[in-house]
Amino acid sequence: MRKKIIVTGGCGYIGSHTVIELIENGYDVLVFDNLSNSTEVSLDRIEQITGTRPAFVQLDLSDAKETNILFKLHQDAHAVIHFAAHKAVGESVLDPLKYYQNNLYALINTLSAQRENGINKFIFSSSATVYGDPDHLPVTEESELKRASSPYGNSKKIGEEILEDLTKSDLNFSAISLRYFNPIGAHASGFIGEIPSGIPNNLMPYITQTAAGVREQLLVYGNDYPTPDGTAIRDYIHVVDLAQAHVVALKRLLEQKQESPLEVFNLGTAKGYSVLEVIHSFESVTQVQLNYKLTDRRAGDIASLYAATERTEKQLGWKAQKGIDEMMRSSWEWEQYYRSQQ
Repeated sequence: MRKKIIVTGGCGYIGSHTVIELIENGYDVLVFDNLSNSTEVSLDRIEQITGTRPAFVQLDLSDAKETNILFKLHQDAHAVIHFAAHKAVGESVLDPLKYYQNNLYALINTLSAQRENGINKFIFSSSATVYGDPDHLPVTEESELKRASSPYGNSKKIGEEILEDLTKSDLNFSAISLRYFNPIGAHASGFIGEIPSGIPNNLMPYITQTAAGVREQLLVYGNDYPTPDGTAIRDYIHVVDLAQAHVVALKRLLEQKQESPLEVFNLGTAKGYSVLEVIHSFESVTQVQLNYKLTDRRAGDIASLYAATERTEKQLGWKAQKGIDEMMRSSWEWEQYYRSQQ
């Protein structure tokens, strides 16, 4: 029997790539999304790639009543993968209440509704920002969780605490929290990728939009960090690798192979690249020169963050496969396809 999986935020960047991997692994997928930072066009492209259109319901998970109604209609689901959240670090610093209200209400309402309707498996889209500004690198899952440097990051940390308390109180409920580092790249088809609303908050779409002439100049925030070239270092991971990790985690949950009711795994590559290294990789792969400018640091950012992945490789049985050049190439192919459709 094909297993039905609810994917919240499934029209978004990471969500849509994960839906593709779920479909290609034989799952029936139901997408809940309020389309606040995505469009139904994602469903068209998922269908174009997989030959299957996932079921879709437009739903604002911050509405507890509507969320309960929808989960009651889909009690046959086997698990929930929860992506639905606001995710811009800079915006969260400027408007923290927006992030706490949306990200935490959506999580709590989802957990409440699924438990009430007998769906007791959950995968949480967490973030490496829960480590704050770490004392030691690389960060392991046992590293101290410091006060996150942004309300976005703090909403993820609080989300993990909610899951920890829930799985302790309800022995029938199990969850896996996946701590993403920096997802970039796009599907190999070139038909689907990241489409930020307005001015991008993340580096990669800012790079590709500058290369495409949509943005006049790429701003590099901070050139005085304690790093080899002065720019911030991050662990970049290809979004398809990331999506495939969710399928592996889902199988672990459904087959009840967890070692504890709540498991936590880093999803990264164990290698950090500076902003300038990413820019130079893009220029080398695409032969497009970028107009960029070094400017002041951005609130909420830290100098360096990259993952230790030993636990993920050993327990989850997953390892990132795609390198930085493939991330650059696929991002640029997606940007060109997207602009050609406008």
